Amino acid sequence: MSAEEEIRFLPFEQAAKLVGAIQEEEDVDDPDRRIFMVYSKDDRELCWFDFDEVMKEVNPAKGDTGREAVTEYILHRIPDWVLEL
Repeated sequence: MSAEEEIRFLPFEQAAKLVGAIQEEEDVDDPDRRIFMVYSKDDRELCWFDFDEVMKEVNPAKGDTGREAVTEYILHRIPDWVLEL
């Protein structure tokens, strides 16, 4: 991957201000696959994350604590190109 192709992420604080919701959904292209769709505060689709990959990385606890861990993981990985959408 060249320097031009390197993914840059938004600072956590900026991502937290931009993101309005993170929802677990069915992948429209593959009904057997789950994704986390990330929406802006004005309900625009920003990006998505593979459910299984996130869960493997985070290994969240059940309940609110697990949800918070997943949210924090995703907010640290919002690509800067979402600002161009």
